[in-house]
Amino acid sequence: MSLSDTAIKNAKPGTKPTKLSDEKGLFLLVTPAGGKWWRLKFRFGGKEKLLSLGTYPEISLKDARQRRDDARKLLANDIDPSEHRKAVKSAKSERASNSFEVIAREWFAKKSQGWAASNADKVIARLQNDAFPWLGARPIADITPPEVLKVLRRIEERGAIESAHRVRNYCGQIFRYAIVTGRAERDPSSDLRGALPTPTKIHRAAITDPKAIGGLLRSIDSYQGSFVTKCALQLAPLTFVRPGELRKAEWTEIDLDKAEWNIPAERMKMREPHLVPLSVQAVEILRELHALTGDKQYVFPGARTNGRPMSDNAVLSALRRMGFAKDEMSGHGFRAMARTILDEVLQVRVDYIEHQLAHAVKDPNGRAYNRTAHLLERKKMMQQWADYLDKLKAGADVIPLRITEAA
Repeated sequence: MSLSDTAIKNAKPGTKPTKLSDEKGLFLLVTPAGGKWWRLKFRFGGKEKLLSLGTYPEISLKDARQRRDDARKLLANDIDPSEHRKAVKSAKSERASNSFEVIAREWFAKKSQGWAASNADKVIARLQNDAFPWLGARPIADITPPEVLKVLRRIEERGAIESAHRVRNYCGQIFRYAIVTGRAERDPSSDLRGALPTPTKIHRAAITDPKAIGGLLRSIDSYQGSFVTKCALQLAPLTFVRPGELRKAEWTEIDLDKAEWNIPAERMKMREPHLVPLSVQAVEILRELHALTGDKQYVFPGARTNGRPMSDNAVLSALRRMGFAKDEMSGHGFRAMARTILDEVLQVRVDYIEHQLAHAVKDPNGRAYNRTAHLLERKKMMQQWADYLDKLKAGADVIPLRITEAA
């Protein structure tokens, strides 16, 4: 006789476990503690076995019968339902361990060891905000190109085109990492080339007209704010390093007697140590500043604490207070200024300039130059540059910037 919902609800626990039989091997086991467990009795390979189908009322009579029928279909195909369940559970566990997020974090842990902390923070933040919520739990081998595109479209729709391209690049690296570690067979992001609009290239504001540069330098010398900030402003055009490299400079990196600043690899964008020859003018500024901050870690300590470098907005804010708008001059603008004038006006060899800008420069054999390459020439260039800036600041007649006319 088959079970009914009424009979199940009215079943009371006894002093021993009680079986309430249904049909085709299905029964409800009522325990002395009041639990009601669905069980399926079946034979496989000549042995009698039991399969748990869940508990009542979470699993209703109708659901229990459906689970029984599913198990019997497996038996009809000579499949042990118990072993099948174990295999499914194992597969789910393996798929979870091979999820996009798990592999992405593994990739990040390995790759980020050679990155600057600021860059690593940006990469993981983009993945956490833009990829993991939608792809994170998915088995990486199952992810399709349309799924990745949907993630990228969300970023694109908020106007962050460059971020969308960066996330696609990160995803591609993660998929390729999964391939070489045997957890995926292809990179679905490779099918999305051309699917995103090309980002508009943003040029950082820079003053490159010689006469305007002279005005900028005179404004810096007349700056009425913090002396530390003023020195940073004065050194920015003389060294044309990246703003982060300047503000995080430490006194242990600077040898005033040798007129050299050795920036360690961990603070450089390209993760290679960089040597900055210091002009006579730069050394003079640093000696004057050393009297104030020389006993501290940072050349340009923060305004509120000596244990941290100056704010990344300090130079920008000073430029704005001096009247230079954000579309006129930026912290990175000193690099563009030097690159343009050294090439177009002073006609210095481009590879010397690029090397001093800490860009990737290779020798004729394709090998990256070391930090001391062309050191004598670069020292001459840095002094020539400093002397030229002094002339601009004094308002002397200068060679005008060459303008190439359109053909």
